[in-house]
Amino acid sequence: MIGSELTTHAARRLQQRAIPGFVVELLESFGTASRCGDAEKLLFDNAARKRLKQHLGGDRNMKIIEPWLGVYMVLGDNGRCVTVAHQTRRRRH
Repeated sequence: MIGSELTTHAARRLQQRAIPGFVVELLESFGTASRCGDAEKLLFDNAARKRLKQHLGGDRNMKIIEPWLGVYMVLGDNGRCVTVAHQTRRRRH
């Protein structure tokens, strides 16, 4: 079960982009947050991947979720998931 409440838009995007709900849960638990306008963006950067790898118990299990490591989610200030998408551009520092 996803911890954050999904907006209608976010639920639709999850389905359209073939992103399983468990990826949102992993982002909420292990993703790195950064401020993005009036919202917060959660993604799997190197630190998040390291935390996730430790939680999953190694490289073998990381291979299973590898297709979704480029996914990010945007959380509004109200705690609701606004959208979920695949990263298409390299992240700026």
